[in-house]
Amino acid sequence: MEETYSPAPRKVTIVGVPMDLGADRRGVDMGPSVVRIAGLSSKLAELGYVVEDLGNIPVALAETRPPAAADAKHKYLAEVAKSNAILADCVEGILESGSIPVILGGDHSIAIGSVAGVASYYRRRGQRIGIIWIDAHADINTPESSPSGNIHGMPLAVLLGYGPEALTRIGGFSPKVLPEDCVVIGVRQIDKGERQLAQQLGLRIYTMRDLDERGMNAIMDEAIALVTRHTVGFHATFDMDFVDPYYAPGVGTPVPGGGTYRESHLAMEKIHDSGKMLSVEIVEINAVLDVLNRTGELGAELLLSALGKKIL
Repeated sequence: MEETYSPAPRKVTIVGVPMDLGADRRGVDMGPSVVRIAGLSSKLAELGYVVEDLGNIPVALAETRPPAAADAKHKYLAEVAKSNAILADCVEGILESGSIPVILGGDHSIAIGSVAGVASYYRRRGQRIGIIWIDAHADINTPESSPSGNIHGMPLAVLLGYGPEALTRIGGFSPKVLPEDCVVIGVRQIDKGERQLAQQLGLRIYTMRDLDERGMNAIMDEAIALVTRHTVGFHATFDMDFVDPYYAPGVGTPVPGGGTYRESHLAMEKIHDSGKMLSVEIVEINAVLDVLNRTGELGAELLLSALGKKIL
């Protein structure tokens, strides 16, 4: 009897980061829990993955760490840096084990550690990575330009080498990515300083008008082509406030006029179909503001789309 080849099952490793120090509104620290409650692990197993869940990265409680006066421009800097450094090591270790990192936020400041870990792993192999950043906001403020001092509005700038060294130098090198290897999709709210830095860097930002005029399919094809021209692949980071608040009410910084349910899934389906996704994360699910875990369940479903779930 002829022996048939059966490929080894794919592995995914989940890690949660209950980070809310980068934002003003409490509740986003419960994001990892509500995505898990939505059945992420069991549904990934149904897709044929071997699933490991490492639990949560330790994060300081805001109630025990009042921001120092010196931190007004970058609130909770030391605490955010510490957790992101731990996350970077964790993500690098996941890649070393041959697994796909699936990171559950937490506010968007966690992308600093996620990308640092992925970039470090591939840097040691002489390769660079890209980022697909799906978000209502550009997240490229610096401490000097930020109107709030909230670090969740700064992570992309940090990854491009702008900001406090405690963040930019996680992993011992900076920048983690180059502007030509990054795209931001879905922006509909941007601060003056962010606009100036984006223009200075030539960062490719697709606004909601671009999506309205050209459609998600064309935008994703172009974005994937851009971030994979010179890279081994890309980290995908999805901020739930990209989605219109009608579909995702449980976010801390909702902005009307966002992506639809199907646009959001199509973006993640295209990411999977590219075969170039190295790691993926969902951020900014605020359980306190959610309704019957609608946003948590949508977050889990979007991760499943990025990892291969199809309609047929």
